[in-house]
Amino acid sequence: MPEDIAPPVPDAKRKAAPPPRWPVLIGSAVAIVAIALWAIFAPVHAGEVIGVMVGWIATNFGWYFVLTAAVVVVFILIVAFSSVGRTKLGPDHSKPQFSMFTWASMLFAAGIGIDLMFFAVSEPAAQYMAPPTGEGETIAAARQAIVWTFFHYGPVGWAMYALMGAAFAYFAYRLNKPLTIRSVLSPIFGRFTNGWVGHGVDIFTVLGTVFGIATTLGIGVVQLSYGMHVLFGTPDGVAMQIALIVLAVAMATISTVSGVEKGIRRLSEANVILAIALLLWITITGQTRRILDGLVMNIGDFVATFPSLLMETFAWSRPDDWMQGWTLFFWAWWVAWAPFVGLFLARISRGRTLREFIVGVLVIPFAFIAIFVSIFGNSALEIILGGDTAFAEAAVATPERAFFDLLQQYPAAPVVLGVALLTGLLFYVTSADSGALVLANLTSKMEDPQQDAGKLQRVFWAVATGLLTLGMLLVGGVPTLQAATLIIGLPVSLLLYLVMISLYRSLQAEKKRREGYLAAIPGRFGPTQTNWRQRLKRSTTYPTRDQVITYLDTVAAPALKDVTDELCEAGVKASVERIEIESLSMPSLMLTVHFDDGEDFTYQLYPVTHELPAYAYLSVSDAAVYFRLEVFSAIGSRGYDVYNYTTDQLITDVLSSYESHLEYLRLTADVAEPVFTEALPIITDWQDDFIDPATEANGSASAESGESPAKESP
Repeated sequence: MPEDIAPPVPDAKRKAAPPPRWPVLIGSAVAIVAIALWAIFAPVHAGEVIGVMVGWIATNFGWYFVLTAAVVVVFILIVAFSSVGRTKLGPDHSKPQFSMFTWASMLFAAGIGIDLMFFAVSEPAAQYMAPPTGEGETIAAARQAIVWTFFHYGPVGWAMYALMGAAFAYFAYRLNKPLTIRSVLSPIFGRFTNGWVGHGVDIFTVLGTVFGIATTLGIGVVQLSYGMHVLFGTPDGVAMQIALIVLAVAMATISTVSGVEKGIRRLSEANVILAIALLLWITITGQTRRILDGLVMNIGDFVATFPSLLMETFAWSRPDDWMQGWTLFFWAWWVAWAPFVGLFLARISRGRTLREFIVGVLVIPFAFIAIFVSIFGNSALEIILGGDTAFAEAAVATPERAFFDLLQQYPAAPVVLGVALLTGLLFYVTSADSGALVLANLTSKMEDPQQDAGKLQRVFWAVATGLLTLGMLLVGGVPTLQAATLIIGLPVSLLLYLVMISLYRSLQAEKKRREGYLAAIPGRFGPTQTNWRQRLKRSTTYPTRDQVITYLDTVAAPALKDVTDELCEAGVKASVERIEIESLSMPSLMLTVHFDDGEDFTYQLYPVTHELPAYAYLSVSDAAVYFRLEVFSAIGSRGYDVYNYTTDQLITDVLSSYESHLEYLRLTADVAEPVFTEALPIITDWQDDFIDPATEANGSASAESGESPAKESP
């Protein structure tokens, strides 16, 4: 099986941080700092303005948020289970970078933070006391309370994450484009994404991301402040919240500058382990039978009612305050977080298929969320149904206290509270550090999908996010953060539709690429493959390094040169180059045909090392490994070996691949054209004033420095 065998990149290239994208960095930073200072120094005015805006949005655009959520769910399921779901987020030969457990831990901990601890107890209590329809404080309300919490934390939000993550990863690792939102939208806006159109999209993305993160951090701050008060007797107020923000920013800075593979990865794994420990303790020391019965019942109720809940707008009953405070807030919150979490998920998901990625993102985190919410939510409802109305009223009035108040009802409360406080702090820091990393990447000129932004930018965004969180808390606490998220979620939601259009068009082109490749397969060998002894010899040969080098020098290189010369004589811009692979001490040959108005054609012969199989005992080679000379295109290894092809056979294979590429270009002629090509020329002159020549050059060069096996490491 082909391996993800790209050799190491020189240290200078790997360690060099991309430069800032100054229009995006300055524009978003100015807006965020201005809003934060406005909230800090004019909290009354800020609160009034936010209140008016959120009321208008909730009244006029509630249906829009509900419809958008449903469209995203349907679209992402179609992508996953259609034929394009087999497409890899990377070259065809690539393998996942992280193990399944590590990947699941990171995507869960980055996508859901301390807010899960906040709402796992408070929302079931609130839905039980005051459901959107029907009578509260009944058994029916208790069953539906957990279902509503599942719904708000369930597949809808994760479908938004999956959409953005799949788009980011596909364009970055499959098409060798920078890991940016403007790359995702290039099929729609074309070259206009390199100028003010791209800058504007990036700025809106950054603003939505910052407000989404600030909401989570604000929720975390008030909850951790109360937890410190319960455990250590410290004052629970603004002073403690400010201290926690400073502490979290410091820890996030240390974590985020250490990178994905170290800080964020380890914190994510620790989060999951500690959260599981809390779940087990509550299950074992509580009413185990009722907890497990409730878990099964809740999952069944949710599966049965999810389709109807997905499009529920309460057109007749009109619980407007409830919709604004719950469903609309959650959908706007998920929308705001989608670019952030999507980019982070893409960063850790190279090598997985679209289907594996989407199903994993939809199922793995929600499975844990369902268990967490059911166990803690039903435990809280049991206390309330047992007659503790004070606990219920406190959970509704001061939701940040509900989780820690619940834990005090169980044995070894001080120890459990300590574990919960540590878990919440790690959840908080994980959201902050991964957020700082993604924000820094969004405001940088990301040419290489494997790069991360510079440390100073990460530190800046950790501080800026903390400042915005403080400002919103001073205005009115968590409700103001929720309101601000609903406001910013409206314009950011338009990105979801643009991304769906862009991803659909690109996946249609992907299908055409496959069709073009398959159309040329019958002619791969043609009449040249006639000697059965030669075919048998190829099947029983396990070549050494020297044999492969000799073949490349004596057969492959002259064959590719002949093809190149013939193409050049026909007026085609073609070239062939010999690329030394330092890690293997071997060469690779790559033929490139350049197209001015289409994707370049590449045909690369790349040696792939394998262990000598046990059934190769008849081989005359004493080496422990052998080499396959595989054909690589722009999307990775084709999976077959051309070693010992004759000159005619190799040339026939090159021409077959070239013809399939031409067929692909023909089939995608109407797909690849940017959507707004005809609508935007009237502003071409303005656009040219904003295009960074270096950015435009880097866009075309990224394919060369992207996933070609000889030029980038996995």
